[in-house]
Amino acid sequence: MKIVILNGSPRPGGNTEIMCNAFAEAAGKKHEVVRVDVGRMKISGCLACMYCRTHDHECVQKDDMVKVWEALKGADMVVFASPIYWFDVTAQLKCTIDRLYAGGFSWNKTAMLLDSGADNVYDAAKAMYKGMTSYLKWEDMGVVCVPNMRDKGSMKDAPALAEVVKLAESL
Repeated sequence: MKIVILNGSPRPGGNTEIMCNAFAEAAGKKHEVVRVDVGRMKISGCLACMYCRTHDHECVQKDDMVKVWEALKGADMVVFASPIYWFDVTAQLKCTIDRLYAGGFSWNKTAMLLDSGADNVYDAAKAMYKGMTSYLKWEDMGVVCVPNMRDKGSMKDAPALAEVVKLAESL
């Protein structure tokens, strides 16, 4: 199985990246895993121009989303990973998700990894994710939320990191 992790964090070496790496290492024992750091890419929002609807899912914009689509080719599963800064996934990951509107999905399984500096801030991100999986009939393999990651690198010692590894090993 090919698993693509879309890392929405713009912060190199941060808690979300640590979480993505733990997931990739565990899942990589049995599967091909590719991490795409969309949080550090130049991806513009969808223009709603509908070009993709008449051009075989090709987007009119030629930004770093082209690299994302290349990584997603042949994917069986996509993992959406993001810190929660203001009650939702990062703007960078949201732009990427909006651009998935162009379609042409090969995957049918998804998961979500979230972390934040507080607790009880995950409702909007989880609602968007559940809406996507339901509408697109993607199989939800799991959602892991790791709260109270106030300092860069605190994920390394977080007991909840074991949940991320357990999810990856269950695939």
